[in-house]
Amino acid sequence: DISGLKFDSSIAEVAKEFNCALIISHIRGTPEDMQENIHYNSLISEIRDSLSDSIIKAEKSGVKPYKIIIDPGIGFGKGIRENLLILKKLSEFKVLGKPLMTGTSRKSFIGSILSAEKEDRLEGSLATVCAAVLNGADIVRVHDVKEVCRAVKVIDAIKSV
Repeated sequence: DISGLKFDSSIAEVAKEFNCALIISHIRGTPEDMQENIHYNSLISEIRDSLSDSIIKAEKSGVKPYKIIIDPGIGFGKGIRENLLILKKLSEFKVLGKPLMTGTSRKSFIGSILSAEKEDRLEGSLATVCAAVLNGADIVRVHDVKEVCRAVKVIDAIKSV
C-alpha cells in the first residue's frame, strides 16, 4: 500500500483475510500532489514515525507482524536529495523490526542525476540497488531482474567477507 494505510485502511483487512504479506510504504500527500511539498524537518525520523504508525494500524487490523514489510517510499513525495539521503541512511529503518524494501528502479531522480530517459537508467538503477542492499534492504523492486541479480550477487559476496 503506497499510502501506509492512510488512503484505505481496509487494505489491512484484506491482507488479514487472505493471510498475505503487506508492504507498507511512505508517501507525503497523494499521488496528485506529492511533489508539491517535499520539505521535511527531519526526513528519516518523519518517515520512520509514519511507518511505525502504519505498522501499528496493520497489526491492530489483524495482519500478522511477520507479514509486514516496510518501504520508505523513494520518489513518493521526496526530491533528489531526500531520495539519496534515504538510500544513505536506510539502515536507520531497521529499528522497526520489519523486512525493508526499496524501489528505485528507473526512478526520475536517477534520470535527473544522469540526464537520462527511463530506458537509459540501468547503471543508475544498479547503483541505487547496490547502495540499498549494502545499507540494509532485504527486498528490491526492479525492472531489470537479470542485471540486478548479478549486481546483488557481487554485493552479497562483498558483505559476506
